[in-house]
Amino acid sequence: MAALLCVERIDVAYGRLPALRGVSVEVGAGQIVALLGSNGAGKSTLLKAISGLLTPTAGSIRFAGGEIVGRRPSMLVRRGLVHAAERRPLFGDFTVEENLEVGAWSLPRNRVQVAREEAYGNFPILGERRRQRAATLSGGEQQMLVIARALMTRPRLLLLDEPSLGLAPLIVQFIYGQVARVSREHGLAVLVAEPNVDMALGVAAHGYVLETGSVVTSGSAATLRANDAVRQSYLGERADAR
Repeated sequence: MAALLCVERIDVAYGRLPALRGVSVEVGAGQIVALLGSNGAGKSTLLKAISGLLTPTAGSIRFAGGEIVGRRPSMLVRRGLVHAAERRPLFGDFTVEENLEVGAWSLPRNRVQVAREEAYGNFPILGERRRQRAATLSGGEQQMLVIARALMTRPRLLLLDEPSLGLAPLIVQFIYGQVARVSREHGLAVLVAEPNVDMALGVAAHGYVLETGSVVTSGSAATLRANDAVRQSYLGERADAR
């Protein structure tokens, strides 16, 4: 499968503090790939570097065949790369519908209504809450809105940062199920940073494990599930428990 996204040996630092060192990641068109690791491993930093919020000090990031290091985030959105950031960054005083319209800023006006109805089809509860202020939604509803807003432009690649944070397992399962369905039906590629390894590997085809800013192992979802170190560190299982 040809890589839609190709990250090659990037370094990222916060001032003099290294955050990523020599990280390489690939995502194929229509593929779901998981970034796994504990808090502070560098998952969010990597997504920010890809989406243009941080600039690598070394290495290359190619999207759809073109180099994107140094490109503005708004330009990347127009090219089909969107970032659903962690901790649900919404406009709290805006309604659900107004937040979705913010996500559609790059669309022609005649496509906004279609995109909005797709969002309500993906997450029906948002249609019921369309006139409600985002700040009054539950945590799960807010996460659905973050993802729905990111999908308004029908992107080619979704960067999804910790969608399970603070949510009940059934809500997380529903959200992942909808993201996987959109990926299948529309050829959406997804790079998801997720501490909930079991949930992420349930939908991902491939995964990368980060520790202290470096990729320490990678492989298919099945390979990572069978890896004793991954099972012990992230799934809470002993090697002799199988």
